[in-house]
Amino acid sequence: MFKGCFVAIVTPFKNGEIDEDNFRGLIRFQLEKGVDGIVPCGTTGESPTLSYEEHKRLIRITVEEVGGKVPVIAGTGSNSTKEAEELTIYAKEVGADGALVITPYYNKPTQKGMEIHYRKLAEIGIPIIIYNVPSRTGVNILPSTVATLSKLENIAGIKEASGSMDQISSIISSCDPDFAVLSGDDSLTLPILSLGGVGVISVLANILPHEVTQMVKAWLEGETEIARELHYRLFPLFKAMFIETNPIPVKTAMAKLKMIPKEWRMPMCEMQQENEEKLEKILSKHGLI
Repeated sequence: MFKGCFVAIVTPFKNGEIDEDNFRGLIRFQLEKGVDGIVPCGTTGESPTLSYEEHKRLIRITVEEVGGKVPVIAGTGSNSTKEAEELTIYAKEVGADGALVITPYYNKPTQKGMEIHYRKLAEIGIPIIIYNVPSRTGVNILPSTVATLSKLENIAGIKEASGSMDQISSIISSCDPDFAVLSGDDSLTLPILSLGGVGVISVLANILPHEVTQMVKAWLEGETEIARELHYRLFPLFKAMFIETNPIPVKTAMAKLKMIPKEWRMPMCEMQQENEEKLEKILSKHGLI
C-alpha cells in the first residue's frame, strides 16, 4: 500500500483561515497527475500551527476528496502520546489508510520511551508510518528501535529524513522486506530507492507530482537510467524547496504559479528577498514561470 510517490500536501490559508476550496482543488490536481498517495497535516502542511479542529477537518476533507482512489496517510503525531492517540483514532474513524507519526519532539524521549510511544499507537489498529527528522525534533530514532517496532503488526514503515545513508542501510537490512522505507528528503529519494526504499513523501510533488511520481515509478520498474535522468533534472528544484525552512519555499513557489495564496501561519513568514529571487530563477530556468 505504501509504495511510490506520496505528496506532503501544503495547507492553503486565506485571511488567516484554512482555504478549504483551494485545499480540495490541490487534492484533485494531485489525483489528476497520478500521485500514489496524499499526506495531509505533516510538516509541509504546517501541522504545528493547526488547531485540533482544523487538523481533523483537513484529514476528513482529504479522505472525502480522495474517495479511495489512492491511500491517505494522515499526519497525527505529537510529542504527547495522548494527543497523538486522539488524532490517530480520529484518522482511523474517518477512513484514513495510515497515520504518519513524528518522533516526539522537544521532550526528547529515550529510545525506550519512543518504543513505548509507538507501541501504544500501534494498538489503535491503523498502519503507522514512523517519521524520523532529527533536525526538527532534536531526537533520532535508532535503527535498532525501528527494527524492534517493525515486528509489530501495525508499524508499517518509516519516513526517513535523518540524512544518514548509513542509518537507512541499517534500517533496511534489519527490517522485514514488507516494512516500507520512504524518503523524507526529495533530493535523497533516488539514493534511498537504490538501497531498497520504496518511495517518497515529497515536498516538490506539490508542484510537479507527475514528474516526481515518474522518477520513483521508473526506478521501481527497473528503468534506472530514466530515473537517474529525472533525478538530475529535478535535483535543483529539490534543493530549492529547502533554501529556507519548509514549507516557506514551496508555498512561495506555488503562489508564483497561482496555485495558492501567498500565506503562512506565524511564526512562518515570507522568504528573504535574496532567497526568493534565487527560487524564482530556478523556477524560471525549469520553465515553470
